[in-house]
Amino acid sequence: MMEAIVTNSAERPRVHVVDDDPGLLAALSDLLESMGYEVATYGSTAEFLARDKRHGPGCLVLDVRLPGMSGLDLQEQLAREGVSLPVILMTSFGDVPMSVRGMKAGARDFFEKPFRDQDMLDAIADAIEASRRTDPLMQRRTALAQRYACLTRREREVMELVVRGQLNKQIAYALSISEVTVKIHRGGVMRKMQVRSVAELGRMAEVLGL
Repeated sequence: MMEAIVTNSAERPRVHVVDDDPGLLAALSDLLESMGYEVATYGSTAEFLARDKRHGPGCLVLDVRLPGMSGLDLQEQLAREGVSLPVILMTSFGDVPMSVRGMKAGARDFFEKPFRDQDMLDAIADAIEASRRTDPLMQRRTALAQRYACLTRREREVMELVVRGQLNKQIAYALSISEVTVKIHRGGVMRKMQVRSVAELGRMAEVLGL
């Protein structure tokens, strides 16, 4: 059985589900939220396009047959617009040509309703992992985390206080060390994090969720 996902508010994966069946939307939403995902549901492709879509790790679970623009048309439009959200298709009809068209357009999986919950959960987990690998913010966070891991414990303490706007003498007092030592650790932080200004260091801290 898949374990519940431990998430950080800045990194919590969002699953977008588009289907005109309110019962299915409610059931999938309950299932996914129980696994720790953030869920956004839509009754049509128009509703999906009209609402703001957060960037970050996630995926789109999309019904093929929908009122107005079909799920396949939406999938192809997102691809043309360069939206890299991984797509999982589902249908009640088992239409093979539709499945082929969807897979050619880049869908990661295609499910015929009714489907097993575990199969859908596995597909969503795989799609989100792919999203993490291709999302620019996640790539930046990974690179910064690697730099941050190179800091010593004391350098991390100094960095935390620097980005809070504290001066060297305040940091020295808070950590019971000399100002000279603070300057040395501060220089190590700036060098290892590859930054030239406190403002840039602060932006990195935000990306890292510090």
